[in-house]
Amino acid sequence: MATSLLPPLLAASIALPVLPAAAGGPFAWSLVLSGAVVVLSLIPLGAARSQADFQPSDLAAPRAMFERLPAWGKRANWAHQNSFEAFTLHAPACLLCLVVAAGALAASPWLALVAWLHPLLRVGYLAAYVANIPQVRSLCWAGGILCTALLYSEGLRAVLRS
Repeated sequence: MATSLLPPLLAASIALPVLPAAAGGPFAWSLVLSGAVVVLSLIPLGAARSQADFQPSDLAAPRAMFERLPAWGKRANWAHQNSFEAFTLHAPACLLCLVVAAGALAASPWLALVAWLHPLLRVGYLAAYVANIPQVRSLCWAGGILCTALLYSEGLRAVLRS
């Protein structure tokens, strides 16, 4: 008897709003591109490790190799680590906006621009960090954080309005 109630209860518990493809598109792409930036950050780090004469034995203690990296390689390592940190903040904001996309975009049409801007700023951040241009790096970092904060803000507003 209890098993006959399980499918309707399960279906009701996982029901999500059906969104038009265009409504959630900017947030989905922002999520995908922000993840791609994390992968992109491996390129300068890999080049630095190659220049530091990376050996398979370095896999036993990868942090010990850090001292052999050139200065730009150390910055590439830090930029790579920060890419993960930025992604862990940005991904939930994108997911929140995906869930409430139709309402969020209707209330704030500029939100799609903010979603697209974040991955672009993160690419600029990587380039500025590796090239040792701290002012540009800081502006890109602050802009990326602001984009994420705006996504959270508008997403939460949309949730509270519904």
